[in-house]
Amino acid sequence: MKTLPFPNKPGTIKQAEDLVKLFNHCFANTENTILLGGAEEPIYQPAGDKCQYNRVFFTRDYFSSALHEIAHWCIAGKERRSHVDYAYWYYPDGRDPCQQAKFEAAEVKPQAIEHAFSLASDIKFRVSIDNLNNEQTSSDTFERAVDNQLATLIQSGFNPRTQLFLNALHDLYNTPPLTAFNSKQNNSDYGAQG
Repeated sequence: MKTLPFPNKPGTIKQAEDLVKLFNHCFANTENTILLGGAEEPIYQPAGDKCQYNRVFFTRDYFSSALHEIAHWCIAGKERRSHVDYAYWYYPDGRDPCQQAKFEAAEVKPQAIEHAFSLASDIKFRVSIDNLNNEQTSSDTFERAVDNQLATLIQSGFNPRTQLFLNALHDLYNTPPLTAFNSKQNNSDYGAQG
């Protein structure tokens, strides 16, 4: 990892602005992509007439929202990154059980990567069902799928962009590299709906 543009911050209060600086340090020049907060709703927008950079927007100043949106960006291939929100389908809040099952199937890998980023940032991870108008909480099946996906990624390796950002988070927060053992730390909060 290149030298960080600011000192590492082990044990400090986590600030979304630090993620913005770190992400932009890692990817603004190499991937022409920047991270921005302050959005009412998260969205990815490819470069165009209004901005020379691809932009990953996260909700307000929420640290976990930033990690989640970075995870989506790390997974999206080059073709997907040429489309608004990676051309993914999205059913709004209030999904029926069938729509929710599709959502959870699509969210396993991004949430596993978000979990890895949370471990590297030394913050609690919360599985999100993103369906607040429904009384359902996250299912045990979904939670296990996220954990199993994370274990698989730790064992088989992350893609290069994910690994680069993980390394940068480890450097910033002075956390140890992920192993199958420390991925099971008690930093998960299942049943969260947000």
